[in-house]
Amino acid sequence: MTAPAPISAVGRSLTVLIALSANLVIAIAKTIAALITGSASMVAESAHSWADFANEIFLLIADRRSMKPRDDGHPLGYGREAYVWSMFAAFGIFTAGAVVSIWHGIQQLLAPEDVTDFGIAYIVLAVAVVLEGVSFTQAFRQARAGGKRRGTSAGHFALTSSNATLRAVFAEDAAALIGLVIAFLGIFLHQLTGQAAFDSAGSIFIGLLLGIIAIVLIDRNRRFLVGEVPDTRLRNDVLDRLLGRPEIERVTYLHLEFVGPGKVFLVASVDIVGDDTETHVAYSLRRIEEALRDDEHIEEALLSLSTPDEPSLVAV
Repeated sequence: MTAPAPISAVGRSLTVLIALSANLVIAIAKTIAALITGSASMVAESAHSWADFANEIFLLIADRRSMKPRDDGHPLGYGREAYVWSMFAAFGIFTAGAVVSIWHGIQQLLAPEDVTDFGIAYIVLAVAVVLEGVSFTQAFRQARAGGKRRGTSAGHFALTSSNATLRAVFAEDAAALIGLVIAFLGIFLHQLTGQAAFDSAGSIFIGLLLGIIAIVLIDRNRRFLVGEVPDTRLRNDVLDRLLGRPEIERVTYLHLEFVGPGKVFLVASVDIVGDDTETHVAYSLRRIEEALRDDEHIEEALLSLSTPDEPSLVAV
């Protein structure tokens, strides 16, 4: 079976920890630079980094809680905790990042303040590019590895993967790098022309960028919370695996649904080979279910019997 999200728990946590450390250092540096320079773009970048730092804490909680083993109260496990806490992080990007940046940019546009010490702003932006680049590289490597397994690009994998923490870090770091470019342009054009409107516009554009990223992340987590089905490739892999078992003659129904990062809930109707007694068929179904649950990516498997008139499923 092809793993729905082939990112290890250790890899996920490492990605978040690197992003957490980088954002803390960057947030402190940007805050100091914003206080010294008075740049609206730097204030927006500061809010952005503090929001990202807080969000990484949510993502760490998401990782820890989603990896808890299932129990009687949660027979499908705790995997969806990842999407709940990642949703909180996405709301944090929207409120603490997007709203603050846009509001401050508008304020500066209406009542511009003098900006001093442009050099400090440039130094901080350069350091931030390096640190954000390190964090993004870690997320990109994991997304690229997953994309190769699925036969898609790193960006597409990060967006569609069931791994909510990888998606959040990938999107946040990509937005951070773009935001740094916008901040640099805003500050540079302000210095070049003497027009503070460019700096204010930089803050507003950074806020709009964060708003878009937040809305995308909120929508992706919403999809997984209400029940996201895997892609056709994974469905075909599971169907082939079922049909490859000697006890199964046909599969007439197959439902797969993500219940956490790299975890699916499998429901299928199968036709058992032969015409054995009800008791023997029941034992056969239970043996197959137990074998399927041994797969680390199948949280739960439930099988029922097909009726003779039901059409057989084929790979698509």
